[in-house]
Amino acid sequence: MDKTQSICLGSPQQLTKLNVHAITLANVDIEVSDEVTCLGVVLDSTLTFAANVKKRAGSCFHQLLQVRAVCCTLSVDATKTLVHALITTRVDYCNSVLYGITTTNLRPLQSVINAAARLITGKCKFNHITDPAWPLCDDLHCLPVHRRIQFKLCSLVSKCQCRMAPSYLADMYIPVSATCGRTHLRSAVHQSP
Repeated sequence: MDKTQSICLGSPQQLTKLNVHAITLANVDIEVSDEVTCLGVVLDSTLTFAANVKKRAGSCFHQLLQVRAVCCTLSVDATKTLVHALITTRVDYCNSVLYGITTTNLRPLQSVINAAARLITGKCKFNHITDPAWPLCDDLHCLPVHRRIQFKLCSLVSKCQCRMAPSYLADMYIPVSATCGRTHLRSAVHQSP
């Protein structure tokens, strides 16, 4: 019971109207929190995921400091492997829930990717990652965070389409052809007088 958490979700305006401080289940009062953690993802009451991104970025920067301490004794390939194992996997963990959040909220994770790229190449923090004369991210095959999220979602849909995804996801995939979808929409419009 001490691990059970509860949260009310909604817009800030909706949440101000609520006056719920605890929920009683099996004669146990469970306090309603502003943030809860599920499978390592921090959910906030307005689903901005700002707390999740902040926690994830902090964890990644801590790992970057650990890697920086030993990277002078490693080859570039070993550093890439270590950065991928310890940092980019943390950035990518459950990142599909971040689809559609604001660029401002994604900025800490992008800073992690930029710092990791600089660490691998030995560049200082003042070198620009996106400078066309210095295509660092292209050399490292590194996507910006918002593109990493899109790539993960697209690969998941592709796996569902090929029946390579877990059955609980693949069973929910319903292919819709472009003409079938348009016909259905037209008939729905004509049927509603």
